[in-house]
Amino acid sequence: MRSSDRRIVLGLYRSSPNSELLKQALELGVTRLDTAYNYQRFTAHRALAIAAGPALARFNITTKVGFFPEGHNLDPERLRRAVRQAGDDLGRVPDTVLLHNPECSIEGFEKACETLLHMRESGLCHAWGISTWNPHQLTEHAWSLPHPDTIMVRAGLSVPAPVLDAAERLTKQLRAREVHGMAPFGGNATDPLWTHVDTSLFLAPEQQASSLQAAIAVAFTIPGVARIAVGTSSPAHLAEIVQAESLTVSPETVERYRSLLRGRTGRSPTR
Repeated sequence: MRSSDRRIVLGLYRSSPNSELLKQALELGVTRLDTAYNYQRFTAHRALAIAAGPALARFNITTKVGFFPEGHNLDPERLRRAVRQAGDDLGRVPDTVLLHNPECSIEGFEKACETLLHMRESGLCHAWGISTWNPHQLTEHAWSLPHPDTIMVRAGLSVPAPVLDAAERLTKQLRAREVHGMAPFGGNATDPLWTHVDTSLFLAPEQQASSLQAAIAVAFTIPGVARIAVGTSSPAHLAEIVQAESLTVSPETVERYRSLLRGRTGRSPTR
C-alpha cells in the first residue's frame, strides 16, 4: 500500500480531548477523530465539543453505539436515541456511526445494521458501519445486509491469525467500501514489547523509523486498511505517530509473517 493511501485517525478511547492536542492534530493534517457513545463515562461527545470549540467543524468524526450504562444493547430505538444524542452533544451530525462490537449481541445484528442504514438515509449521520474486536461470530452467518460504508477491525502485529482471517472474511462477505484499523499496539503502546522487538525489519530498506512508527506502518498492512485509529494525549507523541504514514513496508516480509502466523495457530506448546 502506498503511503499516500494511509491516514492516521486520532482515537479518543483512553485520552480525553484537549484543545492543544486537537490544534496539533489539525496542524499535522490529522482531521479524523474516533470516539464512542460510552467513552469517558458517556460524556465523550460533549467533552469533545467543548475542547474543540469552533474547530470541531474541521474534523471528520466517527463514533460508535452499542454500549449503554446497563450493558450492550442493539435495540433499534436505543441506537436511534444514542445517535440523536450524539448529534445534540456534538452540535452537529456525526460523519460516521459504527455498531460497537455487535458480536456482543449477535441476535440483534441484522436489525441494527438496517437501523443505521435508515439513520444515514434520514440524515442522522453521513455513513454507517461496524466496529468489531472479535469478528468470528459475525462471519458464521449468511447475513442479508446492506453494504456498510466502513468496517473497523483490529490491526497490527498483536492480532492473532484467526482474528485477522475472520476480519478479512467479514470484509469480503459484507463488501465494505472502506476498512479501518484500530489498536495497533493491542491497547498498550507502553508495553516493553514495542521497544524490544525490532519492528523496522518489516520496512523496505534504507528507512529510518522508531519501533513505534514501524509498528504503525505495519499495521496498515495487517490486514490491509486505509486508516488507523491511534490514541494519544500527547501532541509530541501524535507528531511521531503521523510520520508512520510515509513509511514503506516490505510486502514480502508481511506475507512471510502472515504465513508463519497461520502456521503457528493451533499448535500446542511443547514442554
